[in-house]
Amino acid sequence: MSNAPLMPKATAVWLVDNTALTFDQVADFTKMHPLEVRAIADGDAAQGIKGMDPISTGQLSRDEIEKGEKDPNYRLRLEESKVTLPPASKKKGPRYTPVSRRHERPSAILWLVRNHPELKDAQIMRLVGTTKTTIASVRDRTHWNASTLTPMDPVTLGLCSQIELDFEVQRAAKEKPVDTAYGGATLLPASETTRKEAEFEPSEKERDDLNVDAVFAKLKNIGGKKPEEE
Repeated sequence: MSNAPLMPKATAVWLVDNTALTFDQVADFTKMHPLEVRAIADGDAAQGIKGMDPISTGQLSRDEIEKGEKDPNYRLRLEESKVTLPPASKKKGPRYTPVSRRHERPSAILWLVRNHPELKDAQIMRLVGTTKTTIASVRDRTHWNASTLTPMDPVTLGLCSQIELDFEVQRAAKEKPVDTAYGGATLLPASETTRKEAEFEPSEKERDDLNVDAVFAKLKNIGGKKPEEE
């Protein structure tokens, strides 16, 4: 809560008209200059301003005023408000871009479109403070300055921070899963693609069978020879 009362000048007018407080006490309570309070008392300032009672608004008590009237050196204390106001929430809106940087936004948009196509238009709008129309014109190359646009990093241009850019990129990656038609489980590992086919390499059992057949064939040929041939 501020140390000054609400409507300090109107409060000063009421205190000057309704209390015996000194100018210094009124000036200290309302955070005004003593000469300005004196001008109010003389009718040279705050003409037409209606005084506001700080007692009715709960900013000052009657006992506090009486203490001040009895002791000119006493300084009035502002009463704490009994009502707690919630903090004002920051309204979300388009990012403000300095005038000197606005002509660089199309270059930043072109950089984002080329390097991070996963970003949505709403995310680009938050990062560089632009509109959907401008984004569409840059993406479709229909922007009035499309022929001379050069992609430039929005972080380098000062349009956003690296943390903000990384946050939006990570969010876009989470919202847009990887397309399995071009990667993931459909791709075979290198060990599989470079491995020889099994049909060209006989197994150990097959090799043993072949060797046994060859031995029996040879023995059969030897045993089947005629005596005159020996």
